Amino acid sequence: MIEILVGSQMGAAEYVAEQVAETLVQAGYEVNIHLKPELNQLNRTAVWLVITSTYGAGDLPDNIQPFADQLAQDQSDLTTLSFAVITLGDSSYDTFCLAGEKLQNLLQLKAAKLLLPMLKIDAQQAELPEDIALGWLHHLQTALQHNQG
Repeated sequence: MIEILVGSQMGAAEYVAEQVAETLVQAGYEVNIHLKPELNQLNRTAVWLVITSTYGAGDLPDNIQPFADQLAQDQSDLTTLSFAVITLGDSSYDTFCLAGEKLQNLLQLKAAKLLLPMLKIDAQQAELPEDIALGWLHHLQTALQHNQG
């Protein structure tokens, strides 16, 4: 089971999440997309894939900020949880991909296991964000296989 948590202000991260989810389903994974993630509705033994953009001065998108607040206030640990992060940003800003880093740090503070290094997608790149994410997916699938074994 893969829970995809989406943080999207303008729609780019949401589109990436939809493409990633479709590809994972075709590969045989059970996937849930959460456009407004709620901590109490997520499976804590699943794999969480956070896909978020950064906007403003390194801010989280409005739809995922409440989840980040819930996570920060939650007292339980997440040792049963494995996760990965895809984050979108613009490298012309010094807050490049800061939203993804904030969420990764929060999850690691709760003792969740990071499956592989964060994928940072730069809006300055010519390649489409969803193509970059789909190219990275085999790394995630390899990590998932190792995690299960």
